[in-house]
Amino acid sequence: MSEQKNITPVMEVESVTLLSGTDKNGAPEGIESVTIAAGDSLALVGPTGSGKSEFLSDIEQLADRDTVTGRRLLINGKDPDPELGAMGLVAQLSQKTSFVMEGSVQSFLELHAQCRGRDINEAVEKTLDAANQLCGEPIKAGDSLQVLSGGQSRALMIADIAYISDAPVVLIDEIENAGIEKLKALEVLGASNKPILIATHDPVLMLMTRRRLVMGKGGMRRLVETTEQEKACLERLSLMDNLMTKVRGNLRMGRELNLKELEL
Repeated sequence: MSEQKNITPVMEVESVTLLSGTDKNGAPEGIESVTIAAGDSLALVGPTGSGKSEFLSDIEQLADRDTVTGRRLLINGKDPDPELGAMGLVAQLSQKTSFVMEGSVQSFLELHAQCRGRDINEAVEKTLDAANQLCGEPIKAGDSLQVLSGGQSRALMIADIAYISDAPVVLIDEIENAGIEKLKALEVLGASNKPILIATHDPVLMLMTRRRLVMGKGGMRRLVETTEQEKACLERLSLMDNLMTKVRGNLRMGRELNLKELEL
């Protein structure tokens, strides 16, 4: 007898749950389920090929035992409306973010704000201000979308997700090398009160989240809570990360490096 499902359209996402399936070898995963609440963030960690991107893909595809992993997605503890994917469940950000439409930054933001029923002037102002806090190259309202650098494009999309997009779930695939202030980006997105999932190799991003899901061989292996000792380590790692950001910026500007600049 097949399982009867209670399908409920979702307007607000209070939680996202992924029920376990199997790993690449067909073995059951080590964790039965993972739930991410609104306003919470979860880091997906593991070596390349461990299954982080597939985990994000299962959420985007509203997995219902019909993907290669055999996982099943629940929204607010229930089966989501099948139309939810087309309605825009997720806002996804990767290192390859770019724009295909022509036009200025302002025209894009105004059009998106209008489509989402936002106050246009306020949305454009907040989004541009946030984007310019995330990248080293200033973004102007009149700039063409086609001439934005990769870092500028990602900064603009992060700010857009936070202040204009109504997609209730945020998926981030490795932004540590995306040419933006990644820690500020996480703070901006965290203020949007949405479930945030981050596939990352960056130890600072890992420890900034409350939990991290360890992936291996395509399956969920362990769910680890960030400890108080790790939070203390985060302070030290953040100083090191800030130092690397400063040094990177100076070298990009053609300045010479000296040993004094490497002091924490």
